[in-house]
Amino acid sequence: MLIELSNAIVSLPERDLLTEVNMHVSQGEFVYIIGKVGSGKSSLLKTLYAELPADGEKVEVLSCDLIRLKRKHIPALRRRMGIVFQDYQLLRDRTVADNLDFVLRATGWKKRSAREERIQKVLQQVGMADRLQAYPHELSGGEQQRVAIARALLNEPEIILADEPTGNLDRETSDHIIALLRSVCDQGTAVVVVTHNLSILQSHPGIVYLCKDGRVSEVTEQYNNPIVPLSDDVEQEVISIDANNLTIYESLKIRRNLRRYSTTYERCCPVNQRWAAKDCGPLGHVGYNELAGGNFRLLSQKKFRGGRKRHQ
Repeated sequence: MLIELSNAIVSLPERDLLTEVNMHVSQGEFVYIIGKVGSGKSSLLKTLYAELPADGEKVEVLSCDLIRLKRKHIPALRRRMGIVFQDYQLLRDRTVADNLDFVLRATGWKKRSAREERIQKVLQQVGMADRLQAYPHELSGGEQQRVAIARALLNEPEIILADEPTGNLDRETSDHIIALLRSVCDQGTAVVVVTHNLSILQSHPGIVYLCKDGRVSEVTEQYNNPIVPLSDDVEQEVISIDANNLTIYESLKIRRNLRRYSTTYERCCPVNQRWAAKDCGPLGHVGYNELAGGNFRLLSQKKFRGGRKRHQ
């Protein structure tokens, strides 16, 4: 067991955020921690890498007892794990190569040729080998996050802890970053991801823990059910997540032969609810309240030139 928490307590100096936390992570597991803003999910992650003090019955990470761990031993623990931050935390005045070299020198790599070889290897692993001499400001957000993941891989960690790694990225780039972390996991490294982006739970399933009301519960079965498309007449796409109520919003782009208009509706539904073909219904020129019993709302209606828009 790489991570084992039993009746653990996650706290800030002024108050307890989570109590009676029971959680475990084994080698090669991909784990999500989700919850509302302020629910304690990031603080739970910080407890795992000893940024916040641990308390409770049992808090063990990589066979280290974090409750009794002395501060002088924290650097040695962190060398065995990789940490990925939402804001990348790259040194802005150094190239990609120098950013990674700084970490290797700080963690005891003395031989320059060995450092250069390791840097090249991890950059190839994340698809950034051609950006070795680029500065952070010359990279896109997705590229910077890839470099941050490469940095986390430098010391061949047993665990990667990622705090909102897709928080500043668009949907497509986010999917690429999670796919990259999954590929790392497939090689045996355990990965723990804190996220509010529930759409990635559908495309990249894993073990899911929910932080809610001061407790942590495993809710894997609720969040690993695929969303089923309505029908061939509807393009279904996840467009955003409401982190406050853990609800998924889906954009339904209606592709019927509506005269002179392309209409987009939105329906709010639980993330694990399956759609049924009957929800589509005959559209024609009906008000959006008539769709699926009034559970849709109109998002947009665009007028097309040239009259009738043909079925795509």
